[in-house]
Amino acid sequence: MRSLGNVDDKLKNQLINDYRTADITDKDKIILEFVEKVTYHPATVNQVDIDHLKNAGLDDHAIHDIVQVTGYFNYVNRLADGLGVELEK
Repeated sequence: MRSLGNVDDKLKNQLINDYRTADITDKDKIILEFVEKVTYHPATVNQVDIDHLKNAGLDDHAIHDIVQVTGYFNYVNRLADGLGVELEK
């Protein structure tokens, strides 16, 4: 998936509002569905989810990276929220 820093404002707003209706590839939507599941319901991830990613063309290395990055950002966000860290303005 592309970095939000490299996309136009229209696509950025689409992704922020609802990635499911954004102008992105089906593969990107499958990745984001998985990221959402890992974020909100990690204990429910199963082999069917992994197979779905593989059927979309992702290999074990890519899936590993997706889980690592998702977990890292979830961790950092929870630390920041838990410590009351405010965004710079």
